[in-house]
Amino acid sequence: MKVDLKTFENISRPMYVMEEARLRNNLRLIAQVASEADVEIILAFKAFALWKTFPIFREYISATTASSLFEARLAKEEFGAPAHTYSPAYTDDEIDQIVACSSHLTFNSLSQYARYYNKVKGRASIGLRVNPEYSEVGTDLYNPCAPGTRFGVNADDLPAQLPEGIEGFHCHCHCESGADVLERTLVHVEDNFSKWFNQLKWLNLGGGHLMTRKGYDVQLLIRILKGLHQRYPWLKIILEPGSAFAWETGPLVSQVADIVEDHGIRTAIMNVSFTCHMPDCLEMPYHPAVRGAETVEDSSCVNLQTPHLYRLGGNSCLSGDFMGFWKFDHELEVGENVIFEDMLHYTTVKTNMFNGISHPAIALARLDGNLEILRAYCYEDYKKRMD
Repeated sequence: MKVDLKTFENISRPMYVMEEARLRNNLRLIAQVASEADVEIILAFKAFALWKTFPIFREYISATTASSLFEARLAKEEFGAPAHTYSPAYTDDEIDQIVACSSHLTFNSLSQYARYYNKVKGRASIGLRVNPEYSEVGTDLYNPCAPGTRFGVNADDLPAQLPEGIEGFHCHCHCESGADVLERTLVHVEDNFSKWFNQLKWLNLGGGHLMTRKGYDVQLLIRILKGLHQRYPWLKIILEPGSAFAWETGPLVSQVADIVEDHGIRTAIMNVSFTCHMPDCLEMPYHPAVRGAETVEDSSCVNLQTPHLYRLGGNSCLSGDFMGFWKFDHELEVGENVIFEDMLHYTTVKTNMFNGISHPAIALARLDGNLEILRAYCYEDYKKRMD
């Protein structure tokens, strides 16, 4: 069916809708950066793993990054290329399968390297995650360099001669960051680790490079990466963003199920859930943009008498499954659409079926305006999780 991408008025059930046109815009920009800066930019499945869209991705990129056995299998079996794999800890029962699906495999610690080096040797390019001990990520939940981190090896713990077979360093310390953050971060990476670069073949700068966000300084990013090449021309530079690929590529369309009021607070209960279907909103936390509504960021000083003011609540039994407030331009009615913007990255990969709540379908709005349902969920999907 044809879909109106402004109102989605002919959609009457919860649905994530990816817009192919927006996805291709992001992919073209990412491919441009990779070409001009002479780097490889690959898709991180931890942010987006909708494999039925992989044929589109393959027109622009040639590899992906995985953090688990299932992601590595998805890379090889559905994307069609072995993964650049990193895991905080590999296990005896999975390591052989992971290696079989990987072109690159990064160890998180020297002890993991010692345990599994002989299983990886000659089968994948081996890397080591390092900790630059610097990050500008403000939320501890997302900060991989916070004191006491379980990620990566500090420079003080590395021998002058790297262990046999290590060909690359991997570092990750960004989260939806700008190019200026990368510029400042590289100072610490080079200060701490450049003395080992002549022993390496590649350097993976991880994810969090939100180059498709409006206002991101793409030209600065390209200059930074070109400068890195000039200083270390033998190193292949790899970036593995996740959010940048799916950034602002489509919303979660939901409907108002009921409107309740307590102590002057009106809550529109949706047929979707923050904790089940938009978990990052509660984890970060952040208020998602709602189409046609004004976000009220500071709830502590809100005037409850403001016309058309609503808190939005999910339909799970978790008491805290709500956010607020938004100011609409009309009184909400049961059954009308409420559209949560930019809900493709870190949603479909993190959703859950807590409470057995009906799961939103996933759809792709094609270039010609036709809506293709990629996945619809039913009771059997919930039941089989416990099978």
